[in-house]
Amino acid sequence: MKQRSQTLTIVTASQGFTDVTREIADFVTASGIGEGVLTVFVRHTSASLLIQENADNDVLSDLGQFFARLVPRGPGLYRHTTEGPDDMPAHIRAALTQTSLSIPIAKGALMLGIWQAIYLFEHRDAGQPREIALHVIGA
Repeated sequence: MKQRSQTLTIVTASQGFTDVTREIADFVTASGIGEGVLTVFVRHTSASLLIQENADNDVLSDLGQFFARLVPRGPGLYRHTTEGPDDMPAHIRAALTQTSLSIPIAKGALMLGIWQAIYLFEHRDAGQPREIALHVIGA
């Protein structure tokens, strides 16, 4: 049984989705693990991770618009406004999504479906440097 870990730093441009599949797949390949499981964990409270469709950008656009409607912002809606009007909505969006993913590995590759990609979902307005911890275990 082997294990490997690494931290990726991804700088997001703004609120929305950043495809991190290639960086994560490269880590798995470099680990030399053929069969096992990968854990992906975002080390922040205002960003999250999603596995979502990678074929039609309308899916990501619709998801972003849905979250904007689901978790609105505005004066008086939230008590926590220390870091600006986007901060508490970002925390709520992160709470409704995922901070970690487990993905099986077979034949040295992620077992994602053909239309799946791994996205870092930035919930703040301005781009941020985000850390994603990766850990793979297997043989």
